[in-house]
Amino acid sequence: QKPILLQGHERSITQIKYNREGDLLFTVAKDPIVNVWYSVNGERLGPYNGHTGAVWCVDADWDTRHVLTGSADNSCRLWDCETGKQLALVKTSSAVRTCGFDFGGNIIMFSTDKQMGYQCFVSFFDLRDPSQIENNEPYMKIPCSDSKITSAVWGPLGEFIIAGHESGELNQFSAKVREQLSNIKEHTKQINDIQTSRDMTMFITASKDNTAKLFDCTTLQHLKTFRTERPVNSAALSPIFDHVVLGGGQEAMDVTTTSTRIGKFEARFFHLAFEEEFGRVKGHFGPINSVAFHPDGKSYSSGGEDGYVRIHYFDPQYFEFEFEA
Repeated sequence: QKPILLQGHERSITQIKYNREGDLLFTVAKDPIVNVWYSVNGERLGPYNGHTGAVWCVDADWDTRHVLTGSADNSCRLWDCETGKQLALVKTSSAVRTCGFDFGGNIIMFSTDKQMGYQCFVSFFDLRDPSQIENNEPYMKIPCSDSKITSAVWGPLGEFIIAGHESGELNQFSAKVREQLSNIKEHTKQINDIQTSRDMTMFITASKDNTAKLFDCTTLQHLKTFRTERPVNSAALSPIFDHVVLGGGQEAMDVTTTSTRIGKFEARFFHLAFEEEFGRVKGHFGPINSVAFHPDGKSYSSGGEDGYVRIHYFDPQYFEFEFEA
């Protein structure tokens, strides 16, 4: 089935994100543009204009009223989803690498990079208190002195965040008190992406050590491992089936030295329980940087180093195969 091709960025895609209903798809890239699209037909609604550097992360709240973006221009910005108007701007000392709304959409968190003499911090702002944004004073700021955070998501009920580090470590940071709840190291290299399951009981990590791993959200217990022969940049869990999709390929700087045939730029599908690969989808002319399942599980999207986002709808046989299995 022919994918829908979204062309709205001049540089490589950094993250793609569906809203909760799945009718909208947000895309950000290493250009300053933040785009929003109708996921059903790939029509672009428009951009959120304001950033002046690469945009690393994007998130929409529970009822899709607000959009949050973090950028290399040392800022985290809050937007009105419908009008594209910038509602708030939080200036930081270094690039904002990860960002996200909690379950209720009232609290935002973002992490900054360890660069130019500044260490990595996770900051928490309560949007119900406008003075926090105005004074640039988060209600809580947790330093991460060891290795910088490369990916982070909220845990269930907004009690804590789960953060993946450059060193391969995973941490839980409390959103209520300034403390680290738990810490494990299952990966040997940088964690590139973390995504939770639909019910937020599990999450999957994608790492440069050529694996994606499944963990329990609350206990951080390691459950499954999905192995490939290339770095994994992104991984997502299907909301309706026991399926996992991985996106990756080799490092961006090595891309020109290999042909697309052996570059392993396919999206790869694994069975969640059996850890076996059962399908691949080709298409991108470079590594896949971000993958996401539609919340109804009937399609998925991938964003690549080539600057394109591709929306793939599954064939009816895909659903028959699963129910027979």
